[in-house]
Amino acid sequence: MITGLIFIAVIGVLVLVHEWGHFVMARRAGMKVEEFGFGFPPRLFGIKKGETIYSINWIPFGGFVRILGEDGGQLDKLGSFGSKSISARLKVVVAGVVMNLIFAVLLLVSGNFFGLRIGLFDEEMIATARDKKVQILQVAPESPAERAGLQILDEIVGLQSAGGAIQYVTTTEEVQKFTSEHVGEKLGVILRHGNGLVTKEVETRLNPPPGEGSIGIVMALTGVVSYPWYEAIWRGVNDTAILTYNTMYGYYSLIKTLFIDGRLIGEVSGPIGIAGITGQAARVGFSYLMQFVALISINLAVLNILPFPALDGGRAVFIVAEKLRGRPLDKKIEAAVNGIGFALLVGLMIYVTIKDITKFFTV
Repeated sequence: MITGLIFIAVIGVLVLVHEWGHFVMARRAGMKVEEFGFGFPPRLFGIKKGETIYSINWIPFGGFVRILGEDGGQLDKLGSFGSKSISARLKVVVAGVVMNLIFAVLLLVSGNFFGLRIGLFDEEMIATARDKKVQILQVAPESPAERAGLQILDEIVGLQSAGGAIQYVTTTEEVQKFTSEHVGEKLGVILRHGNGLVTKEVETRLNPPPGEGSIGIVMALTGVVSYPWYEAIWRGVNDTAILTYNTMYGYYSLIKTLFIDGRLIGEVSGPIGIAGITGQAARVGFSYLMQFVALISINLAVLNILPFPALDGGRAVFIVAEKLRGRPLDKKIEAAVNGIGFALLVGLMIYVTIKDITKFFTV
């Protein structure tokens, strides 16, 4: 329940930030905003203030800004989307993406100032960091670790051999050494959950798949690092730039592999999967949650700017095409293409949600 509430709150903030960008830019361009909605219809309730209805809708995973004539019609009406210049319409379309990136920068600047938990990969970072932990960064599918219930961001405190001997660990090297000395045995992995410790029984493999290790996890020594405000600013901007590049490259690799090889690389998660990770991040600490929200905000920006129908990037493509042609595209064709794009997005959402549910009940 708490995980669900945190997830809805996170999605709510990100949607409001994204749609606020569209809303503010539309108002600045003199467009009439008919509705600012959180969630997708049917409508739960709405309040009209001025010329805009502010609504809460039943489906909480999204939001929208409805602008007069945004479908290209009502060109003769004052304040309609279609009556404005191409540059004004483009600014409105990309404003949501820009706001998500700005929001990520603000989160990461704050995190760098107050303290972010990061991977420690050199002696200087290890010496200056506080609250150091050995944490799980990745759990391989169908590995002993996954079957035992180990999760991303779990902190490994110690290991227990089949004979009952316990070794507490403070580095990843200690974990690797202990597991290599007990290959083929059932080990107890001692994890910190809240203020208590739990032990998960994991059976190590003699011949694991390449790159997975005997139990199937990727670990890192992490610690909390903070910087002066002036350094936190450029680090926040730099972190956002790096995450944006990596996210764009990830989507490129995903799409390329899907269309060329006909397969999905990695794990694609829907609302349920993301909600689970959000809950894990919140349990580990506020700094983790802040980093995760920044990452989702960047993902939302990159996803929306893709030139795919029904997304902001797809709408921008139609506007640019109108500029190049010197006249608008056929509105029936545009509506049909956007309808197909929206149907594909809904289909993908249903597919990954079913995968998330299946994985939840089989772990």
